[in-house]
Amino acid sequence: MKIVILGGSGDMGAATVRDLLEFTDVQQVTIAARNARPAEKLSRAIGDPRLAVQKVDAASHTDLVRIMKKHDVVAGALGPFYLWERPLVEAALAAGVDYVSICDDHDAVQNVLALDQAAAKKGQKILTGLGWTPGITSILARKGYDELDNTDNIRIYWAGSIGDSRGLAVILHTLHIFTGKVTSFQNGRFVEIWAGSGKESVDFPAPLGKITTFHLGHPEPVTLPRYLTGIKGVTLKGGLAENYLHYLAKLMVMFGLTSTPFGKQKLGELMKKMLPFFPTKKDRNFSGARVDIEGTRNGKKIQVSYAVVDRMRRLTGIPLSVGAYMMGQGKIKRCGVFGPEAKGAIDPGIFLQELARRGIKIEHRETLL
Repeated sequence: MKIVILGGSGDMGAATVRDLLEFTDVQQVTIAARNARPAEKLSRAIGDPRLAVQKVDAASHTDLVRIMKKHDVVAGALGPFYLWERPLVEAALAAGVDYVSICDDHDAVQNVLALDQAAAKKGQKILTGLGWTPGITSILARKGYDELDNTDNIRIYWAGSIGDSRGLAVILHTLHIFTGKVTSFQNGRFVEIWAGSGKESVDFPAPLGKITTFHLGHPEPVTLPRYLTGIKGVTLKGGLAENYLHYLAKLMVMFGLTSTPFGKQKLGELMKKMLPFFPTKKDRNFSGARVDIEGTRNGKKIQVSYAVVDRMRRLTGIPLSVGAYMMGQGKIKRCGVFGPEAKGAIDPGIFLQELARRGIKIEHRETLL
């Protein structure tokens, strides 16, 4: 099996590369990058003969198709996804190669879901959003949904710290999801609500503890109602351990600094340079997620809750590795463009076993309502 990773030298993609080489018998892993120097540095550090580096311009459809055709599976770790997910998916369809990504932008997912029928007709598999959130959160939502007789509401929360990742793509994503109106699913219908609204303090496992969260733009409210029928609500809220950054982000949005891709890019580049000077909660330099599934079982109202805390690169990069390998093994049966919680996509049992094998622990509890 040969897997090519777009964005494989970044924080998240590098975790995918390392995981594939350590935990699978993959024949070859190729890092495709426009700037080969960081990829070559990573390759030397890892020192595995199965790891190759190819110089590729992701802005060139021809270049992408050429490199994809030489592999069995494409793994997308190239952010920000509001710029790159659609071009990468279109290239994978043209190349006739199956694709898995960690896409975490709600509008990018909506954009590629429009290609579902085209991919299905070709018998291709395009799995979008298999990282930390969406990804782990989506599969935990599916697991809880399957364990209840009826599911009413799914509430997804994530928390992070600027000390856990300083990559430019993460900064751009954060600016993007705080901007404008975002999709939520409430009372059985899709609604657009303001990003940064709905302030809520949420408990996460140690060392994160209580984190202030807000409605933000993420794919789960877009995809979960599509595949988990009968649910009334799916909400997504996220926040940072460094609470002052929420207000800084809102201020930037208010002044229109994030209203265009160009504006976000320039602001993101500036913030990346400034991040080392930002105060951070060093004892909470982790990321986490919590998924609450509310419904009934045996006639009783119940809430099933899952939670996880680890390093962002592991929470994001390892699921992409697991999914790409499962795709290459033929364990993902569904064709078209779909989220990880869709029927025929990721088997929650197998997926969670693979996470446990890598030391990612999922907390579980049930509460009668």
